[in-house]
Amino acid sequence: MTVVEATAVEADGDYRVPALLRGLRVLELFDAKRRLLTLQEIAEGLGGSTSSVYRIVMTLTELGYLERQSRTGYGLGIKVVSQGFAYLASRDLVDIAQPHLERLRDVTSLSCHLGIRDRTEVVYLYRAMASQRLTVNVPVGTRLPCTRTALGRVLLSGLDAEALSALYQHERLDDQPPPAPRTLPELLRLVEQDRRQGWVLHRSDYSTAIATGIRDHRDQLVAALNVSGPDAVMDAAATREWGGALLAETAARIATELGHRPHADARRSD
Repeated sequence: MTVVEATAVEADGDYRVPALLRGLRVLELFDAKRRLLTLQEIAEGLGGSTSSVYRIVMTLTELGYLERQSRTGYGLGIKVVSQGFAYLASRDLVDIAQPHLERLRDVTSLSCHLGIRDRTEVVYLYRAMASQRLTVNVPVGTRLPCTRTALGRVLLSGLDAEALSALYQHERLDDQPPPAPRTLPELLRLVEQDRRQGWVLHRSDYSTAIATGIRDHRDQLVAALNVSGPDAVMDAAATREWGGALLAETAARIATELGHRPHADARRSD
């Protein structure tokens, strides 16, 4: 059999994997207008029953392609953006954020870090180290509990109370050192405060970090960035105010490159 004949035979056969096809079609159900779907809505979109799609949804969630965002709702996870499979569209988040973080570092002389959430941990994706002798340096790839970092707490604010409770349902909090929350109600109150404020200040190991979130074209919180330095530098109110303002401007510029557009209500000044 020639190569051409073998190709023809393969083309005539059905080598599709039904479960894989259904999994990909689940992802295609999400778009700019349908950012949150229930299991029932996913089943209807596929023309099946909830029991027939349950295992597919659970598998996609475990792999990070879907994320449970409320008691009944699912959204696209960090491995998927814009109806498909390219993480943060066709451009990598780090590629977009890198020049902005380095510019922020140069202007503030403070270390800057970029992170995303993986369940209850923040994963550090990029760092722009300050040149001063006393500096904060968290290596790329480091994983830390979200509750113990400014970056992590900002990322938790992207979840509603139900999703946050479900995430920490089986997680111990009572063994955490202060100022981390030690109970679930305390965590819920703290994250709600962070959500309203839009930024987080966190002290640990003689250093202070201020962090805020980055939203994508779906208006979802996909990452966070911080400025951090030794307490001797960050204790000055003027430094925190100035650094926080530059941090917010940097996050907005990165978000714009990710396709984020502020809501009309947020743009209006009353």
